Amino acid sequence: EVLDEVERRRGVSAALVYPFMRSLMESPFPAPGKTIRVKTFLPGAGNEVLELRRPTDSRLEHVDFECLFTCLSVRQLIRVFASLLLERRVIFIADKLSTLSSCSHAVVALLYPFSWQHTFIPVLPASMIDIVCCPTPFLVGLLSSSLPKLKELPVEEALMVNLGSDRFIRQMDDEDTLLPRKLQAALEQALERKNELISQDSDSDSEDECHTLNGLVSEVFIRFFVEAVGHYSLFLTQTEKGERAFQREAFRKSVASKSIRRFLEVFMESQMFAGFIQDRELRKCRAKGLFEQRVEQYLEELPDTEQSGMNKFLRGLGNKMKFLHKKT
Repeated sequence: EVLDEVERRRGVSAALVYPFMRSLMESPFPAPGKTIRVKTFLPGAGNEVLELRRPTDSRLEHVDFECLFTCLSVRQLIRVFASLLLERRVIFIADKLSTLSSCSHAVVALLYPFSWQHTFIPVLPASMIDIVCCPTPFLVGLLSSSLPKLKELPVEEALMVNLGSDRFIRQMDDEDTLLPRKLQAALEQALERKNELISQDSDSDSEDECHTLNGLVSEVFIRFFVEAVGHYSLFLTQTEKGERAFQREAFRKSVASKSIRRFLEVFMESQMFAGFIQDRELRKCRAKGLFEQRVEQYLEELPDTEQSGMNKFLRGLGNKMKFLHKKT
Protein backbone atom coordinates (compact mmCIF):
# COMPACT_ATOMS: atom_id res chain seq x y z
CA GLU A 1 0.00 0.00 0.00
CA VAL A 2 2.86 2.36 0.80
CA LEU A 3 4.54 1.58 -2.53
CA ASP A 4 1.26 2.14 -4.42
CA GLU A 5 0.93 5.53 -2.73
CA VAL A 6 4.56 6.41 -3.57
CA GLU A 7 3.98 5.45 -7.21
CA ARG A 8 0.80 7.53 -7.37
CA ARG A 9 2.74 10.58 -6.16
CA ARG A 10 5.74 9.92 -8.37
CA GLY A 11 3.37 9.99 -11.34
CA VAL A 12 2.57 13.61 -10.47
CA SER A 13 6.00 14.74 -9.25
CA ALA A 14 8.96 13.08 -7.53
CA ALA A 15 8.99 16.01 -5.08
CA LEU A 16 5.70 14.76 -3.57
CA VAL A 17 7.23 11.47 -2.41
CA TYR A 18 9.49 12.86 0.32
CA PRO A 19 6.80 14.70 2.38
CA PHE A 20 4.66 11.55 2.34
CA MET A 21 7.53 9.30 3.43
CA ARG A 22 8.49 11.75 6.19
CA SER A 23 4.89 11.78 7.47
CA LEU A 24 4.85 7.98 7.37
CA MET A 25 8.14 7.63 9.25
CA GLU A 26 6.85 9.91 12.01
CA SER A 27 3.92 7.55 12.63
CA PRO A 28 4.34 4.74 15.20
CA PHE A 29 4.79 1.25 13.75
CA PRO A 30 1.43 -0.49 14.26
CA ALA A 31 1.04 -3.57 16.44
CA PRO A 32 -0.46 -6.67 14.74
CA GLY A 33 -4.10 -5.98 13.85
CA LYS A 34 -3.79 -2.22 14.51
CA THR A 35 -4.24 0.67 12.07
CA ILE A 36 -2.27 3.89 11.68
CA ARG A 37 -3.52 6.99 9.90
CA VAL A 38 -1.08 9.05 7.86
CA LYS A 39 -2.11 12.57 6.89
CA THR A 40 -0.96 13.56 3.42
CA PHE A 41 -1.45 16.38 0.94
CA LEU A 42 -1.75 15.90 -2.79
CA PRO A 43 -2.21 18.82 -5.24
CA GLY A 44 -5.62 18.58 -6.82
CA ALA A 45 -6.87 16.18 -4.15
CA GLY A 46 -6.12 18.29 -1.08
CA ASN A 47 -5.61 16.78 2.40
CA GLU A 48 -6.03 13.01 2.59
CA VAL A 49 -5.79 10.44 5.39
CA LEU A 50 -4.24 7.12 4.40
CA GLU A 51 -5.19 4.19 6.66
CA LEU A 52 -2.63 1.39 6.90
CA ARG A 53 -3.59 -1.76 8.77
CA ARG A 54 -1.03 -4.35 9.83
CA PRO A 55 -2.46 -7.90 9.53
CA THR A 56 -2.99 -9.82 12.77
CA ASP A 57 -1.39 -12.83 11.17
CA SER A 58 0.80 -12.51 8.10
CA ARG A 59 0.43 -16.15 7.01
CA LEU A 60 -1.90 -15.34 4.09
CA GLU A 61 -0.23 -12.19 2.79
CA HIS A 62 0.55 -12.45 -0.94
CA VAL A 63 -0.91 -15.99 -0.98
CA ASP A 64 -3.58 -17.19 -3.41
CA PHE A 65 -4.81 -20.77 -2.94
CA GLU A 66 -7.00 -20.48 -6.04
CA CYS A 67 -4.01 -21.27 -8.28
CA LEU A 68 -3.35 -24.55 -6.44
CA PHE A 69 -6.91 -25.80 -6.94
CA THR A 70 -6.85 -24.66 -10.58
CA CYS A 71 -3.69 -26.69 -11.24
CA LEU A 72 -4.09 -29.66 -8.89
CA SER A 73 -6.90 -31.96 -7.80
CA VAL A 74 -7.48 -32.20 -4.04
CA ARG A 75 -5.91 -35.66 -3.87
CA GLN A 76 -2.76 -34.55 -5.74
CA LEU A 77 -2.48 -31.44 -3.59
CA ILE A 78 -2.58 -33.54 -0.40
CA ARG A 79 0.18 -35.78 -1.80
CA VAL A 80 2.36 -32.72 -2.47
CA PHE A 81 1.55 -31.37 1.02
CA ALA A 82 2.54 -34.70 2.61
CA SER A 83 5.82 -34.79 0.68
CA LEU A 84 6.74 -31.27 1.82
CA LEU A 85 5.74 -32.05 5.39
CA LEU A 86 8.27 -34.87 5.46
CA GLU A 87 10.85 -32.58 3.81
CA ARG A 88 11.25 -34.35 0.51
CA ARG A 89 12.43 -32.91 -2.80
CA VAL A 90 9.61 -31.41 -4.86
CA ILE A 91 9.83 -29.90 -8.36
CA PHE A 92 6.94 -27.90 -9.87
CA ILE A 93 6.80 -27.63 -13.66
CA ALA A 94 4.56 -25.12 -15.51
CA ASP A 95 4.35 -23.07 -18.71
CA LYS A 96 4.11 -19.69 -16.95
CA LEU A 97 6.32 -17.97 -14.40
CA SER A 98 3.23 -16.64 -12.61
CA THR A 99 1.85 -20.18 -12.13
CA LEU A 100 5.14 -21.41 -10.64
CA SER A 101 5.44 -18.43 -8.33
CA SER A 102 1.81 -18.46 -7.12
CA CYS A 103 1.65 -22.22 -6.56
CA SER A 104 5.03 -22.39 -4.81
CA HIS A 105 4.16 -19.63 -2.34
CA ALA A 106 0.67 -21.05 -1.77
CA VAL A 107 1.79 -24.61 -1.06
CA VAL A 108 4.40 -23.38 1.46
CA ALA A 109 1.66 -21.35 3.18
CA LEU A 110 -0.25 -24.62 3.79
CA LEU A 111 2.52 -25.66 6.19
CA TYR A 112 1.58 -22.90 8.70
CA PRO A 113 2.32 -22.85 11.66
CA PHE A 114 5.48 -24.58 10.43
CA SER A 115 8.00 -22.97 8.09
CA TRP A 116 9.82 -24.57 5.16
CA GLN A 117 13.46 -24.66 6.30
CA HIS A 118 15.19 -25.71 3.09
CA THR A 119 15.99 -24.50 -0.43
CA PHE A 120 12.99 -22.64 -1.87
CA ILE A 121 13.26 -21.26 -5.42
CA PRO A 122 9.78 -20.64 -6.91
CA VAL A 123 11.28 -19.97 -10.36
CA LEU A 124 14.62 -21.69 -10.97
CA PRO A 125 16.57 -20.16 -13.90
CA ALA A 126 17.43 -22.74 -16.58
CA SER A 127 21.13 -21.96 -16.10
CA MET A 128 20.88 -23.20 -12.49
CA ILE A 129 18.95 -26.40 -13.19
CA ASP A 130 21.77 -28.55 -11.74
CA ILE A 131 20.45 -27.57 -8.28
CA VAL A 132 17.83 -30.33 -8.67
CA CYS A 133 20.65 -32.89 -8.29
CA CYS A 134 21.19 -31.65 -4.73
CA PRO A 135 20.71 -34.44 -2.11
CA THR A 136 19.03 -32.14 0.44
CA PRO A 137 15.31 -31.20 0.54
CA PHE A 138 14.10 -28.46 -1.81
CA LEU A 139 11.03 -26.96 -3.44
CA VAL A 140 11.81 -25.48 -6.85
CA GLY A 141 9.81 -24.39 -9.88
CA LEU A 142 10.90 -24.95 -13.47
CA LEU A 143 9.44 -23.73 -16.75
CA SER A 144 8.22 -26.51 -19.05
CA SER A 145 10.93 -25.59 -21.56
CA SER A 146 13.47 -27.04 -19.08
CA LEU A 147 11.73 -30.43 -18.89
CA PRO A 148 13.87 -32.22 -21.53
CA LYS A 149 17.04 -31.17 -19.68
CA LEU A 150 15.51 -32.16 -16.32
CA LYS A 151 14.85 -35.69 -17.56
CA GLU A 152 18.53 -36.08 -18.53
CA LEU A 153 19.84 -35.14 -15.08
CA PRO A 154 20.69 -37.70 -12.36
CA VAL A 155 18.04 -36.40 -9.97
CA GLU A 156 17.77 -38.27 -6.67
CA GLU A 157 14.33 -39.35 -5.46
CA ALA A 158 11.97 -36.42 -6.00
CA LEU A 159 8.32 -35.65 -6.62
CA MET A 160 8.01 -33.95 -10.03
CA VAL A 161 4.65 -32.22 -10.46
CA ASN A 162 3.31 -31.02 -13.81
CA LEU A 163 1.01 -28.14 -12.84
CA GLY A 164 -0.36 -27.93 -16.37
CA SER A 165 -1.76 -31.48 -16.46
CA ASP A 166 -2.32 -32.32 -12.76
CA ARG A 167 0.04 -35.28 -13.18
CA PHE A 168 3.18 -36.48 -11.46
CA ILE A 169 6.08 -36.96 -13.86
CA ARG A 170 7.95 -38.84 -11.17
CA GLN A 171 6.89 -39.95 -7.69
CA MET A 172 7.88 -42.26 -4.86
CA ASP A 173 4.55 -44.18 -4.90
CA ASP A 174 4.12 -43.93 -1.11
CA GLU A 175 2.61 -40.42 -1.07
CA ASP A 176 -0.82 -41.75 -0.03
CA THR A 177 0.58 -43.40 3.09
CA LEU A 178 2.58 -40.52 4.62
CA LEU A 179 -0.21 -38.83 6.63
CA PRO A 180 -2.39 -40.37 9.37
CA ARG A 181 -5.19 -42.19 7.53
CA LYS A 182 -8.24 -40.65 9.24
CA LEU A 183 -6.81 -37.14 9.23
CA GLN A 184 -5.97 -37.46 5.53
CA ALA A 185 -9.51 -38.62 4.72
CA ALA A 186 -10.97 -35.72 6.73
CA LEU A 187 -8.62 -33.24 5.05
CA GLU A 188 -9.62 -34.53 1.64
CA GLN A 189 -13.34 -34.43 2.35
CA ALA A 190 -13.23 -30.92 3.80
CA LEU A 191 -11.33 -29.64 0.74
CA GLU A 192 -13.66 -31.41 -1.69
CA ARG A 193 -16.56 -29.60 0.01
CA LYS A 194 -14.78 -26.23 0.16
CA ASN A 195 -17.28 -24.38 -2.05
CA GLU A 196 -20.21 -25.65 0.00
CA LEU A 197 -18.47 -24.67 3.24
CA ILE A 198 -17.63 -21.19 1.95
CA SER A 199 -21.22 -20.50 0.84
CA GLN A 200 -22.62 -21.86 4.13
CA ASP A 201 -20.31 -19.60 6.12
CA SER A 202 -20.95 -16.50 4.02
CA ASP A 203 -24.62 -16.73 5.10
CA SER A 204 -23.66 -16.41 8.76
CA ASP A 205 -22.90 -13.25 10.70
CA SER A 206 -19.46 -14.53 11.63
CA GLU A 207 -16.48 -12.24 11.18
CA ASP A 208 -14.33 -15.29 10.57
CA GLU A 209 -12.28 -15.64 7.38
CA CYS A 210 -13.94 -18.93 6.39
CA HIS A 211 -16.22 -17.23 3.87
CA THR A 212 -13.19 -16.80 1.58
CA LEU A 213 -11.27 -19.60 -0.15
CA ASN A 214 -7.99 -18.49 1.43
CA GLY A 215 -9.51 -18.35 4.91
CA LEU A 216 -11.27 -21.71 4.68
CA VAL A 217 -8.33 -23.62 3.18
CA SER A 218 -6.02 -22.19 5.84
CA GLU A 219 -8.45 -23.24 8.60
CA VAL A 220 -8.71 -26.77 7.18
CA PHE A 221 -4.94 -27.30 7.22
CA ILE A 222 -4.59 -25.63 10.63
CA ARG A 223 -7.16 -28.11 11.92
CA PHE A 224 -5.03 -30.96 10.58
CA PHE A 225 -2.05 -29.68 12.60
CA VAL A 226 -4.17 -29.01 15.68
CA GLU A 227 -5.34 -32.65 15.62
CA ALA A 228 -1.81 -33.98 15.05
CA VAL A 229 0.33 -31.76 17.32
CA GLY A 230 -2.12 -29.45 19.14
CA HIS A 231 -1.22 -30.99 22.50
CA TYR A 232 2.45 -29.91 22.22
CA SER A 233 2.10 -27.13 24.82
CA LEU A 234 1.15 -29.69 27.50
CA PHE A 235 4.67 -31.11 27.17
CA LEU A 236 6.64 -27.86 27.42
CA THR A 237 7.91 -28.01 31.00
CA GLN A 238 9.96 -25.61 33.10
CA THR A 239 13.48 -26.71 34.12
CA GLU A 240 15.17 -25.78 37.40
CA LYS A 241 16.97 -22.98 35.56
CA GLY A 242 13.64 -21.54 34.51
CA GLU A 243 14.07 -22.61 30.88
CA ARG A 244 11.36 -24.35 28.90
CA ALA A 245 12.07 -27.88 27.67
CA PHE A 246 10.02 -30.11 25.39
CA GLN A 247 9.29 -33.70 26.52
CA ARG A 248 9.54 -35.40 23.12
CA GLU A 249 8.80 -39.02 23.92
CA ALA A 250 6.00 -38.23 26.36
CA PHE A 251 4.44 -35.98 23.69
CA ARG A 252 4.47 -38.72 21.03
CA LYS A 253 3.32 -41.54 23.32
CA SER A 254 0.41 -39.49 24.66
CA VAL A 255 -1.41 -39.83 21.32
CA ALA A 256 -4.03 -42.59 21.29
CA SER A 257 -4.05 -43.06 17.50
CA LYS A 258 -1.40 -45.49 16.18
CA SER A 259 -1.32 -43.86 12.75
CA ILE A 260 -0.74 -40.38 14.25
CA ARG A 261 2.02 -41.81 16.48
CA ARG A 262 3.70 -43.35 13.43
CA PHE A 263 3.41 -40.05 11.56
CA LEU A 264 4.87 -38.13 14.50
CA GLU A 265 7.85 -40.50 14.69
CA VAL A 266 8.91 -39.28 11.25
CA PHE A 267 7.62 -35.69 11.41
CA MET A 268 9.35 -35.00 14.74
CA GLU A 269 12.71 -35.63 13.05
CA SER A 270 12.12 -32.81 10.55
CA GLN A 271 13.83 -29.44 10.76
CA MET A 272 10.38 -27.89 10.48
CA PHE A 273 9.24 -29.47 13.72
CA ALA A 274 12.58 -28.77 15.44
CA GLY A 275 12.36 -25.08 14.50
CA PHE A 276 8.74 -24.86 15.67
CA ILE A 277 9.52 -26.37 19.09
CA GLN A 278 12.72 -24.36 19.53
CA ASP A 279 10.77 -21.16 18.88
CA ARG A 280 8.23 -22.14 21.57
CA GLU A 281 10.96 -23.13 24.06
CA LEU A 282 12.64 -19.74 23.71
CA ARG A 283 9.42 -17.75 23.58
CA LYS A 284 8.72 -15.75 26.72
CA CYS A 285 5.58 -14.03 25.57
CA ARG A 286 4.42 -13.27 22.07
CA ALA A 287 1.16 -12.32 20.40
CA LYS A 288 -0.84 -15.46 19.73
CA GLY A 289 -1.28 -16.27 16.07
CA LEU A 290 -4.29 -18.14 14.70
CA PHE A 291 -2.73 -21.56 15.35
CA GLU A 292 -2.26 -20.82 19.07
CA GLN A 293 -5.85 -19.59 19.29
CA ARG A 294 -7.14 -22.79 17.67
CA VAL A 295 -4.95 -24.93 19.95
CA GLU A 296 -6.42 -23.20 23.01
CA GLN A 297 -9.95 -23.97 21.80
CA TYR A 298 -8.93 -27.56 21.04
CA LEU A 299 -7.43 -28.15 24.49
CA GLU A 300 -10.53 -26.72 26.17
CA GLU A 301 -12.77 -29.21 24.36
CA LEU A 302 -10.40 -32.19 24.61
CA PRO A 303 -12.61 -34.33 26.89
CA ASP A 304 -15.41 -34.07 24.33
CA THR A 305 -13.32 -35.00 21.31
CA GLU A 306 -12.89 -38.71 21.80
CA GLN A 307 -14.88 -39.51 18.67
CA SER A 308 -12.58 -39.43 15.68
CA GLY A 309 -12.84 -38.92 11.96
CA MET A 310 -14.73 -36.52 9.77
CA ASN A 311 -17.35 -35.11 12.15
CA LYS A 312 -14.73 -34.20 14.72
CA PHE A 313 -12.45 -32.67 12.09
CA LEU A 314 -15.17 -30.59 10.45
CA ARG A 315 -16.62 -29.50 13.76
CA GLY A 316 -13.15 -28.40 14.73
CA LEU A 317 -13.14 -25.87 11.90
CA GLY A 318 -15.15 -23.85 14.38
CA ASN A 319 -18.71 -23.35 15.49
CA LYS A 320 -18.88 -20.52 12.99
CA MET A 321 -20.39 -22.62 10.19
CA LYS A 322 -24.11 -23.26 10.40
CA PHE A 323 -24.02 -26.69 8.82
CA LEU A 324 -21.59 -27.89 11.46
CA HIS A 325 -24.24 -27.42 14.12
CA LYS A 326 -26.57 -29.63 12.09
CA LYS A 327 -23.89 -32.29 11.63
CA THR A 328 -23.03 -32.63 15.31
